[in-house]
Amino acid sequence: MRTLGLDLGSKRIGLAISDEDGIFAFPSGKLDRVGRQQDLAALVRLIAEQGISRAVIGVPLHMNGRPGKGAEAARSFARDLAESSGIAVDTLDERLTTVEAQRALRSVGRSARKQKDVIDSVAAAIILSTYLELRKHDSASDPESDERALELEDHDS
Repeated sequence: MRTLGLDLGSKRIGLAISDEDGIFAFPSGKLDRVGRQQDLAALVRLIAEQGISRAVIGVPLHMNGRPGKGAEAARSFARDLAESSGIAVDTLDERLTTVEAQRALRSVGRSARKQKDVIDSVAAAIILSTYLELRKHDSASDPESDERALELEDHDS
């Protein structure tokens, strides 16, 4: 089962795709934002071409767990993508993923200028990797969990 990870930005959508076994997350480029309907259509094409059966979208939350500026927009986009594509689309707290992506790229010698080209895709891979790990952990503790949609955001605040 291949899973698509998305890091939504105002100008670009970072993309990451898992392997068939849902173990590894691979950065897969970016989609330049054109408009909501065109963005959704491009993602639906990608989902069909790549045999994606599930997706996860990062939702920006503040450090205290409250919804960030784009949280409702991300949740709305997730609902629209699920409706357009016919696959399950989950959401995941994405706090610090961009910071983590920048740190990872610096550690391999990528300059700030070069990071700009890949940062969204690396952030999407971090979102997807976290999601896959949480699903793996949830499946191990509850065999029926794969049949339910996951809501992985922190709503404790």
